Parts: sequence; structure tokens; C-alpha cells
Amino acid sequence: MAILSLAIKSLLNRRFTASLVLISIALSVALLLGVERLRVESRNSFANTISGTDLIVGARSGSINLLLYSVFRIGDATNNISWKSYRHFANNKMVKWSIPISLGDSHRGYRVMGTSEDYFRYYRYSKHRQLEFLKGKPFEQVYQAVLGHEVAEKLGYSVGQEIIIAHGAGKTSFSMHKDKPFTVSGILAATGTPLDRTVHVSLQGIEAIHKGWIQGRKVPGLNISAERASRSDLTPNSITAFMLGLKSRIATFGLQREINEYPGEPLQAILPGITLQQLWDMMAVAENALLMVTGLVVLIGLVGMLTVMLAGLNERRREMAILRSVGARPMHILLLITGESLLLCLLGIAAGLVLLYTGLFITQPYIETLWGLYLSIGLPTEREWGLMGLIGLTGLVVGLVPGYRAYRYSLADGMSIRI
Repeated sequence: MAILSLAIKSLLNRRFTASLVLISIALSVALLLGVERLRVESRNSFANTISGTDLIVGARSGSINLLLYSVFRIGDATNNISWKSYRHFANNKMVKWSIPISLGDSHRGYRVMGTSEDYFRYYRYSKHRQLEFLKGKPFEQVYQAVLGHEVAEKLGYSVGQEIIIAHGAGKTSFSMHKDKPFTVSGILAATGTPLDRTVHVSLQGIEAIHKGWIQGRKVPGLNISAERASRSDLTPNSITAFMLGLKSRIATFGLQREINEYPGEPLQAILPGITLQQLWDMMAVAENALLMVTGLVVLIGLVGMLTVMLAGLNERRREMAILRSVGARPMHILLLITGESLLLCLLGIAAGLVLLYTGLFITQPYIETLWGLYLSIGLPTEREWGLMGLIGLTGLVVGLVPGYRAYRYSLADGMSIRI
């Protein structure tokens, strides 16, 4: 305890230099833990987006691409699949439920997804949680829409308002379906997933707004009113993808093989969990590189501490000599210098934690609003404790270097005058 008390007093005596070292370590620790928290929460966010879906089916392309555009609304499909193929597998005796998906339109930068009422009944996220309505109810008519939580909050929409859907998935569109507005029938509760950034309409609504359009272009001079379009046959010719829930998990691989070998058209069925793991494997290199960079930042902070400690030893030779003269042994000197380094490191870790949680409290709502990524504010995880322990151990090892040099200083060396 006497050594600890002496180390604290020594650091207080050199408070300015110690504060700079402390700030450097705190910032590097906060950066490392922040990157780790962001990595874990982004994985959790992706994993929580879909739950309980056995197969996702789309046109034959890459499995990761199919997962990204059908679940996360990232990218576009290479091709559509026919309604006939969808009905063929939706009526399969092994299928418990099916959800069709039609993408391609947008509203003020947010994706519009055509689907059926089964979407609100069967879709699950975050460990089988069901979708809940904050306000209103599912669409029941052709020109009704259900908004994701972020869409409604950011654009200031409420139930009963009218919205105009744009043709195409870009943020800026010059082809608007102004003659066929949709009325907001409901607003979903926040999920922390891409669902919050999606406008949901019925498949019939998607077909109705494209009456009078051929290959993505409006036919000049052909104007079909909203009422007339709603009375016409609104059975889709094609959709983008569909999700399947099976009666038995045992049948998953058999049905997947049947879909992949379907002679009617080239289809691909993927298992969301396996494909998500493939996505993580692909991103592992980038994740590890980012962690390595932040780890180097922490190491640089510790090297800075080592430099300051070594630079100060020459000025502290007389201090060491006085301690020796009053009975301190060389081991006491070693423990003093090493203890100062370890104490600085531990204080830096504690300050880094404070910075991390302060940053989380301030930025959490903005990150969730801008990117739909929810960063939990909880106790450090086992991996984070491990990282902090590794930093503390490294700080101890670094502190042994100036400690050993001080250990070797003799009383005569400390008291001698060098010219």
C-alpha cells in the first residue's frame, strides 16, 4: 500500500505529463471498445432482421445478393420470378406459409415493398418477435400503405395521410405515380431493422400503379384512372422473391433441392442463417483489419506512455537516489515505476470506458435514426473485458521496461554529477 500511495503522489506531482498520457490511452481504449461494440451490434442487427423463415427464394444469382435485396433492401434483383412458380411452391404440401415480395419502387428514398397480408401475420424478427402496429392496421384496400417506424417519424406521416410512390428505387425519381396516391393505413412499431425504413403496400397496389406502363415506362397518351385500375385484374405476372415457412424443418433441404432444380425457370433457394454466416465470413477480413488498426492505436498510446516514463527517468535519478538513501531497496524502485505505469494504464482504461458510454448515450438515437443500427448500452461483454485485460497486461509489461532501468540505477549513479 505504501508503494501505491507513493506512486499516486508521484503521478500527482507530474500531473500535466500524466494527464496527457492518460488522455491518449483513454481515447485509444474508447476507440477500440467502440469498434468492437459496433462490430457486435451490427452483426446482431443483421441477425435480428429475420427469424423463423426457413427458405428465401428468388431468381438464380448469388446467395448473398438474394439475401441482401430480399431482407435488407440492399441492391437489386438480377431478374424476377413468375407468379406461376411462386404459386407452385406456395401450394406445396410441405409449406406452412409463404410471403411474396415485390421490389422496384420507392418513396422519397425509402424502398417500397409489395407483399400480402401474410407478411404481418407470419414475418418474425429478433428471436421470433412478431410485427406490432404503433398506430393503425394492415392494408386492406388496393391503395393503402403501412409505413415502417423510421419512414413515418422522419417524414412526419400519420395514419390517414396520402403518399405518392415513385417509379424506381433511387433517391431521386422523375417518374411519379401521382394519379394513384396511397393512404397510410398503419405505422409499424420500431424494430431496429430495415423494416423501419420500408413502405409496405399490397401486391395489387403495385400492379395497379403500373397499369398503363410497359417495361418500366408509361405509355404516352394512355391514362388509366385509379378507380379503373383497381377494378381490373391485379394478379401479378411476376414478383421479386418469396419467403417460405415449412411445417417441418426436416423438409428444408429436400425442398431447397427441388426449388434449385425446378425446370420451369432458374430459381435459387437459400437458408437465411447459413447465407448470413457466409456474409460474415466474407466481411471477416475487413473486421479483423479494423480491429488490428484500432489495436495499433492502443499500442501507440502505450508506447507513448513508455517514452514519457523513460524520458523522465533521467530527471528522476536524484529522486531514486533519495529513496534509496532512506531505505528503499532496488525492488521497491522497480515496483514504484512499474506501479505508476500500471496505474496510468488502468486509469486510462477506466476513462476510456467512461468516454465510450458517454458517446453511446449521446450518439445512440442518431445512429439508430440515420443507419437503423441499435447500439445497446449494457455492461461490457466477456470479449470486451478480455480486451481491457489484455490492455492492462500490456501496460504492466510496458511498465517493466522503465522499472528495470530504474532498478539498475545505483545510489552512487543517482547522486553523482555528470558533466
